[in-house]
Amino acid sequence: MTASIVGWAHTPFGKFDAETVESLVTRVANEALTDAGISAGDVDEIVLGHFNAGFSPQDFTASLVLQADPQFRFKPATRVENACATGSAAVHQGIRAIATGAKFVLVVGVEQMTTTPGPEIGRNLLKASYLPEDGDTPAGFAGVFGKIAQGYFQKYGDQSDALAMIAAKNHKNGVANPYAQMRKDFGFEFCRAESDKNPFVAGPLKRTDCSLVSDGAAALVLTDAETAKTMGKAVNFRATAHAQDFLPMSKRDILQFEGCTVAWRRALEQAGAKLSDLSFVETHDCFTVAELIEYEAMGLTPRGQGARAILEGWTLKDGKLPVNPSGGLKAKGHPIGATGVSMHVMSAMQLTGQAPEGMQLKNPELAGIFNMGGAAVANYVSLLEPAK
Repeated sequence: MTASIVGWAHTPFGKFDAETVESLVTRVANEALTDAGISAGDVDEIVLGHFNAGFSPQDFTASLVLQADPQFRFKPATRVENACATGSAAVHQGIRAIATGAKFVLVVGVEQMTTTPGPEIGRNLLKASYLPEDGDTPAGFAGVFGKIAQGYFQKYGDQSDALAMIAAKNHKNGVANPYAQMRKDFGFEFCRAESDKNPFVAGPLKRTDCSLVSDGAAALVLTDAETAKTMGKAVNFRATAHAQDFLPMSKRDILQFEGCTVAWRRALEQAGAKLSDLSFVETHDCFTVAELIEYEAMGLTPRGQGARAILEGWTLKDGKLPVNPSGGLKAKGHPIGATGVSMHVMSAMQLTGQAPEGMQLKNPELAGIFNMGGAAVANYVSLLEPAK
C-alpha cells in the first residue's frame, strides 16, 4: 500500500443538541489539518462519509467541509455512503485518491442522530436493510439482529453468557476512552440479567447488547508513504479490502457473515500476514452478537465456537488478541458516518503510542479494523502499522 495517515481528529461521541452536522464537520476538519501540520490549501481532495438517511434535513453535505476554511473552495469534494460502513468507505475512497496522484486527502466522517425522534430513528436505520423483507421488522435494526441472534442460539445453543461478557468487556474498555459516549463499567452480572434498566429489546438481545444512538465526527489526513516520511508522525496502510454481499438476508446464510470472512482473507493475503500477527482489532460491534459472529468470520474460532474467544479471555485487553480496546461501538457510540473513520483514528493512536492513558496497549505493531454496513452486507477491512 502507498497511503499513510499523518493527522487526525475526533470529537467526543454522545448527544449534542447544540451541534449540527456542519459544526461537527468543520471542527474535525480544522483539527485534523492542525494535527498533520498542513493548511487547507495543501489538501488536494476531500471525502465526506455521511449516511444521513433522513437524520439531517441538510442533505448534499460534501460541500459542508468547505465551511471549515475558504482555501477549500474549488477543491474536489465527494460524499460517500455505504450504510454503517460509510466511514471506511470514505477512507478507502481517500486511499484511491492518493493512489491516483493526490498528495493530501482529507477524510471526514460525521453523523447527528440524537435530534431525531425515536420511532424515526428506527425507520431511518431500517433503510440499511432490504425493505421488501425487513421493512416492517419490530424494534428496527435491533429487530434484524435480534432475529440473527435467535437463529444463532437455535443452531449453536444459548450464548447469553458470551454476549453479556462481550458487552461487559467493551464497557470496561470504554471507561479509559475520553471520546466514548458511555464511560461506565457495568460488569458481567448487570449485562447478563434482565432488569428495568436492561430490558430485552429484540429476541435475546437486551439493551446492553445494542450500540448507542450517537452524534459525532472524526477526520483523517492521508498522504503517500514517501511524503509521510517527512511528517511528524505516520501510520501506513499495509492492506485494505472491501467485499460487498447480497442485501437480502434470504439469499445467504446470515449466521456466516461470509463477506466479513472474504474481506479479512483478502486483506491478510495482501499483507502477507496471519490473524495471529495482529496486535489488536477494532471490530463492528453494532450488537454483541455481531462481534461474536465476527470472531468466527475473521478466523479466530471455528464456526459456532465464537463464545470461546470471550469466555476464555482471548479478546480482553490483556488477551492474545484484544478486540475493541476503544470500547467499540457498544461503549464509544455509533454515529454512523463517523464510525469507520473513528476506528482508523483509534487504531492510529494505538500504533503511535498516543492512545489515552489506560487505553494504550503495549507496543502494538499491526492493527486490524473491520467495519460493516447492514447485516454483513458492506464489509471493509484495513490493516495498519506504524511507519518505520
